Amino acid sequence: MAGLSGSSSKELSLTYITNQNTMEIAQAQQLVDNWIKTTGVRYFNELTNTAILMEEVGEVARIMARRYGEQSFKKSDEAVDLGDEMADVLFVLICLANQTGIDLTEALEKNMVKKNIRDADRHKNNEKLK
Repeated sequence: MAGLSGSSSKELSLTYITNQNTMEIAQAQQLVDNWIKTTGVRYFNELTNTAILMEEVGEVARIMARRYGEQSFKKSDEAVDLGDEMADVLFVLICLANQTGIDLTEALEKNMVKKNIRDADRHKNNEKLK
């Protein structure tokens, strides 16, 4: 993983949180890695992080079902910040990418090429989407 020179990890975190409106995926991967190594002590193992990812996705699903679906809110869910829950999913996904040596920028770029080839006309021809 490419390091970002010239900043300590704590400075890096504060810089991105307070001064930037956008962040490159590689910067997000570095930010998470720095946080893990300075505050989180170490990464949980990959299987633990996979279970945590499923838990976090479930929390997003619970809020989506209540806010946009037909399920009624519980008092404990009314004030939940959906963006924060999505950020939890992203954080754990980035942890897994870092642990397994995945460059998410490269992976997303390849995935978009695949989708553009495979799905060039698929959705345009789907009557259900018209």
